[in-house]
Amino acid sequence: MRILQLTPAVEKNLLRARHERDREAEAVAARIIADVRKRGDSALFAFTKQFDRMDLRREGLWISTKNAGRLPRRGAARLRPISAQSLDSSSSVSPAFLRAIAEAARNIRAVAQKQLPRPWSLQTEPGVTIRQLVSPLDTVGCYIPGGNFALGSTLLMTAIPAQVAGVKNIIVVCPKPNAALLAAADFLGIPQIAQIGGAQAIAALAHGTRSIPRVEKICGPGNRFVTAAKQLVSSDCAIDLPAGPTEAIVLASSGNPAYIAADLLAQAEHAADAASFLVTPSKKLARAVQEQVASQLTQLAASNPAHQSIQKSGAILLTTSLAQACDFVNRFAPEHLSLPAQPEQLLKKITASGTIFLGPWAAQPLGDYVSGCNHVLPTGGWARKRAGLSSADFVKCITTQTISRNGFQRLAAAAESLAESEGLLAHRNAVRIRR
Repeated sequence: MRILQLTPAVEKNLLRARHERDREAEAVAARIIADVRKRGDSALFAFTKQFDRMDLRREGLWISTKNAGRLPRRGAARLRPISAQSLDSSSSVSPAFLRAIAEAARNIRAVAQKQLPRPWSLQTEPGVTIRQLVSPLDTVGCYIPGGNFALGSTLLMTAIPAQVAGVKNIIVVCPKPNAALLAAADFLGIPQIAQIGGAQAIAALAHGTRSIPRVEKICGPGNRFVTAAKQLVSSDCAIDLPAGPTEAIVLASSGNPAYIAADLLAQAEHAADAASFLVTPSKKLARAVQEQVASQLTQLAASNPAHQSIQKSGAILLTTSLAQACDFVNRFAPEHLSLPAQPEQLLKKITASGTIFLGPWAAQPLGDYVSGCNHVLPTGGWARKRAGLSSADFVKCITTQTISRNGFQRLAAAAESLAESEGLLAHRNAVRIRR
């Protein structure tokens, strides 16, 4: 892992690299979206065969999750195999996996319930009552990345907040659903998953095809092409946030080098374009973490994407001070940020991050899976503008205005005066006619 002095030129190159990748991905995604919108299932099936090497006409678009995961009777060592289209009949999930799913779901649900907007009522003046109604979206699409493994944890992170919000129809898509994902879906009561992915899946969810229903909102992370596709369809279909290639920063002047290296590699293994950084004013810590990264990489399979991403996209960035380090973090606005040392002191200086891990025991994978915080987080600098996914993303907050005759009399003069100042005489007259 390279060590670089954080200069203005280095920072400019790091920030520019993200946007250059976005523009390239947008061109590819735009072509795919246009074709799916024009030809529907024909284009969707063709792109799936081209990119995922799956013939949906032969293997089927939808795969059932029914009974995919059932807790065994006490004493049983394994679950019965899961047999389904496109899955090896020997696939199975363990009782430990299902217990982990249950624990993660419990924590995610608790946080989602806390984040859900609440109805309220307020009297702003006598005779004037404003209320907020909270209404769930009707149909949403949950995108689950496939890659080397289907991410069952992402299903929990997207579907559970939608369920807490009261969404009736949850459409789940994944290019390569495996036994674990099907078991997680069955646990959540989701009956089927569409075996599609990439920009073509986003296009199908946004515009609808004969086989895929059109949704009101798409949520879930994905690669650069999925992220670009979500942004391109956002004028026709709501999206949660740009959650693209993984980003992680550890900001520290001291700490356990092995722990820091492990967190950087944990995020680096998501994909070859994942970006992991240590930002530190300490040369001693920089060298120690560099050695730990090299050592821990030897324990990972040669096929692990971390080998490529840690060299291509990652770096140890040396700063002149913690203040410079904090300023850079706020400009970069990472998806994940760890503050292993002096967490509360440094936290006061951070204004932009998807999620922040405080202290040496807050291992980043705990947040990826079971702590309860959502792991669908903004990337590409979007953490400067919005937070991660929550149950609030699946509802509409509608206001009502109840105004009595007395309330009208109290507000009328001010409304007329403001309408006249803006030259909107019909507005003024709609008030005056009631006097």
